[in-house]
Amino acid sequence: MARILIVEKEGASRNTLQHLLEREGHDVVQASGLEDARLQHPADFALVICDSELAGDHAVPILRASRPTPVLLLADDPSLHAAIGCLKAGAADYLPKPFDQQAFARSVRDALSLPRLGAPSAAPPPPQTHAGTTNKPVEMIGHCRAMQQVYTRIRKVAPADVTVLVLGESGTGKELVARAIHRQSERHQAPLICVNCAAIPETLIESELFGHEKGAFTGATSSRTGLIEAADGGTLFLDEIGELPLDAQARLLRVLQEGEIRRVGAIETRYVDIRLIAATHRNLHQLSASGEFRLDLYYRLNVMEIDLPPLRERGDDVLELAEHLLAGIARKHGRDGMRLSQRARQEIHHYAWPGNVRELENALERGVILAERRIIAPEDLGLRTPSGQPLQAAPAATTADSAPSSVQVPKTAGKGAAKGAVKGAASGSSPKTTSASVTGQPAAGHQGTGLPPPADTPRSGLSVIGGAGEEEDLSLEDYFQHFVLEHQDHMSETELARRLGISRKNLWERRQRLGIPRRKGRRSSPAN
Repeated sequence: MARILIVEKEGASRNTLQHLLEREGHDVVQASGLEDARLQHPADFALVICDSELAGDHAVPILRASRPTPVLLLADDPSLHAAIGCLKAGAADYLPKPFDQQAFARSVRDALSLPRLGAPSAAPPPPQTHAGTTNKPVEMIGHCRAMQQVYTRIRKVAPADVTVLVLGESGTGKELVARAIHRQSERHQAPLICVNCAAIPETLIESELFGHEKGAFTGATSSRTGLIEAADGGTLFLDEIGELPLDAQARLLRVLQEGEIRRVGAIETRYVDIRLIAATHRNLHQLSASGEFRLDLYYRLNVMEIDLPPLRERGDDVLELAEHLLAGIARKHGRDGMRLSQRARQEIHHYAWPGNVRELENALERGVILAERRIIAPEDLGLRTPSGQPLQAAPAATTADSAPSSVQVPKTAGKGAAKGAVKGAASGSSPKTTSASVTGQPAAGHQGTGLPPPADTPRSGLSVIGGAGEEEDLSLEDYFQHFVLEHQDHMSETELARRLGISRKNLWERRQRLGIPRRKGRRSSPAN
């Protein structure tokens, strides 16, 4: 995809970064220092990732050597002063070590999407705002009506340089909305500073936001630039603004009204040009009525409002989100090809998700780690009821007059029984194997054959019932995967293909598509 130069003093760190980038499809070249990097002609690369200690004073040497290539800096000993200096000098981003892999991948994507610094020609192209022909921002997933309204509001609000208030429960993706607005705004080339007001102690919040002068309080051994000043020219995102103390609210109101700040302990006033995006899961109007939040600040913030729906109200979006998150989590843990079983998908679809997308991501990560094979079962997700009890799988329908949404095939059912089951499901009639499926006993006349449905049967749900009576819902592809993994140790490829009713070539193609590697070593054919 892109050719990237890594400038890092430690070989282990260089190798780790190279592995992360190559996993995303990038071509990577390493350099152990600034002189080594100059020999590689960094201006010819799409991106330079450099250790801040090797980059020189405020990263100016590496930025000059790399121009017009964007530079992403990694800092072992990060500081706000150094970050502001590097960003003002022209660095694409400044990340502290150790960094989150997802945040690193996002920063790389952002840096690669930037226009090349100092490049000639006309004005840079407008930022990418949509995926395909829809209104959906590229990092946001979901097609329900409520999310479509969110995308439309983002598209309309982003170009207008006004304050935005994002409302929504914890974990619904409020920061993603802020990033989408920033990228589609006229300030997209300036920094976006994100601050979680709830994570900063009340005694430090004013110093963090507005900065302080040397000697302003005990421990202030040097002057410090505040986060509001760091966002000058760009966007400031204040998450959980409902947790902001009243004193800090009064000073923030001054920033919004007059565009001026005064550092703690300072006399002179400084002027800043920022766009403010605020977010909260609390009702600010009620907080204003109780005196916990300034009413005048609330009206200043609530110029444009975007209300994010909770995950439980987004219908089928939860499954689309789950598939997207699962692919990234499986790749992160080196378990590509992980899939959700039919029952796990049903449980995800019907669960209330009080923690929203954040809880969904955690559940999927549990599933990837705990799953024995490539199929994640409901119990691997570890979902619990509000009382803390593990969720129980919903009982399967047993009424004869209801249309079967899944066909139950015993593990020991023969080829004929499987065909009958699938044929019965397709026609809407009850398959002849129903009694065997309910009892968990083999179908008469096919005991011990252990054959799955034929490979060319249309995709349909299957429930495999083991000897202990435990039911596992599988689609035909899942069942194919289950059968191959269970029998490949004692069957040859020819025998597996014959039992599945497909050719060896078809078996190989399905192995490649489903990520089931062929194990090396002799297999003994089963006794007839």
